[in-house]
Amino acid sequence: MKAASIRIKEVCYSYEDFLYRTPIKFGGVVVDRVTLLNVECRVQDGNGQTARGFGSMPLGNVWSFPSRVLDYDTTLGAMKVLAERIARIAASCTESGHPIDLGWLLEAEYERAAAEVSRELRLAEPIPRLCTMVVASAFDAAVHDAYGKLHRRNCYSTYGPDFLRHDLGHYLGPEFRGERLEHYISREPAPHLPLYHLIGALDPLTAADVKRPIGDGLPETLPEWIRFNGLTHLKIKLNGDDLIWDVDRVVAVDRVAAETQRSRGVTRWCYSLDFNERCGNVGYLLEFLHKLRERAPEGFARIAYIEQPTARDLKADRANVMHEAAKLCPIVIDESLVDLESLQLAREMGYTGAALKACKGQSQSLLLAAAARKYGMFLCVQDLSCPGASLIHSAGLAAHVPGVSSIEANARQYVPAANRPWEERFPGIFRITEGLMETGCLTGPGLGAVAEG
Repeated sequence: MKAASIRIKEVCYSYEDFLYRTPIKFGGVVVDRVTLLNVECRVQDGNGQTARGFGSMPLGNVWSFPSRVLDYDTTLGAMKVLAERIARIAASCTESGHPIDLGWLLEAEYERAAAEVSRELRLAEPIPRLCTMVVASAFDAAVHDAYGKLHRRNCYSTYGPDFLRHDLGHYLGPEFRGERLEHYISREPAPHLPLYHLIGALDPLTAADVKRPIGDGLPETLPEWIRFNGLTHLKIKLNGDDLIWDVDRVVAVDRVAAETQRSRGVTRWCYSLDFNERCGNVGYLLEFLHKLRERAPEGFARIAYIEQPTARDLKADRANVMHEAAKLCPIVIDESLVDLESLQLAREMGYTGAALKACKGQSQSLLLAAAARKYGMFLCVQDLSCPGASLIHSAGLAAHVPGVSSIEANARQYVPAANRPWEERFPGIFRITEGLMETGCLTGPGLGAVAEG
């Protein structure tokens, strides 16, 4: 076993539960809590040297395992059973290699485990691939973190040929033969990135909208948040099944934002729009965009991109293409993006951008980032209300992929209690000023985060 290769020697995991300070509506479902999966692992190289790594990720079951027949507790319970299986599989892996090699190898084992859990629990709907990726992501992160710490360097300095033996063709096929991951990933993080603030469908815009004040000292309206964090990037959640409401919502947000930014002397800001796949077809999206441009042309011009507007099963509706919509602004694949095949299919169907997410795994995210950059696609890094170590992981991904110009992070809005143990150690990540997350601090060993205790 080469010194640059490792084996996984030990894996353990635990959970943390938090209630949201205010609920968020996702895909028509109101969510008021989160369970974090925390993973620690120990790895060993060919010389017998060992190091421990840490990974964390919210078990976003409402996003990754949406269901009309299974309730919240059932899907969350299935993810926890799967986590136990994945821990066992990872700990018993006898192969050695770079973390990306191990992640690539174990992915198929995790998929088989998900199918077994679905059968054993007699789930009315099987665990989706995206859900499996979310559960596995904390384990994958822990391995990358341990690998960097073993070599006393940041993870993003371990993706060159001195550590990663294979080229991209090994993972992504002949089209990528001879290309190296390090050509698409920066070793040094971007010094800072604009932060996208989430405006949920339930969130009050003005004081008149506040029915039950939270009273915890944090902002409760959009103008308060804009002034508190100096925001210039706003992400607007929309329904996708109520055209009048959707248009009215963006018009209202634009009006409130314009008034607030004017008072601050700010002339440039932008929006991203997220329908959470709920548009019935691209016709809905096109009509929405045309009506919005008529009613609020300046607001329309501020749209930076739109996240996946229609259902995630692209193969089921190949005719529902985004070519016309993408002429108006970038259309980004998100929930559908689980592998290279889905990325290529999305491109064929007119999607022009890709949303990277730490919750899909460090290994998979890096490979898909390289593919998307080769194809010249628009890139963004999206959230799963990631707090603590998972936010550090997400911020590191955003800061090391050239072309990513911003990052979404909304745990500070919905679950700030999970961030508090981390704020003093990483103030630039968790305390936003001038609308920016200070990512230049993410140069420490591994993923840059250290497990509590």
